[in-house]
Amino acid sequence: MEWKLFADLAEIAGDRAVAVDAEPGDTVGDALDALLEAHPDLRDRVLEDGTVADHINVLRNGRSVRHDEEGLDATLEAGDELALFPPVSGGAAGR
Repeated sequence: MEWKLFADLAEIAGDRAVAVDAEPGDTVGDALDALLEAHPDLRDRVLEDGTVADHINVLRNGRSVRHDEEGLDATLEAGDELALFPPVSGGAAGR
């Protein structure tokens, strides 16, 4: 599986796309654990008290896993796209 990382998460990991040792049948949480194991510097940015921080968005196929009944326990399928987004703000007003 591959994670797409955005903003400072990509900077911390050193790439915008990171392959991890997870496959269909594993869970989103397993894939996240594999990402954090491969890139431990992400751990403090992504986790808070051992769970995904409220301000971090974990997406599976473009949909937040927070909105899915199974959440991080959702089973991965072939072709799933995983992504991590930190909070996004900015833009210039009045341009």
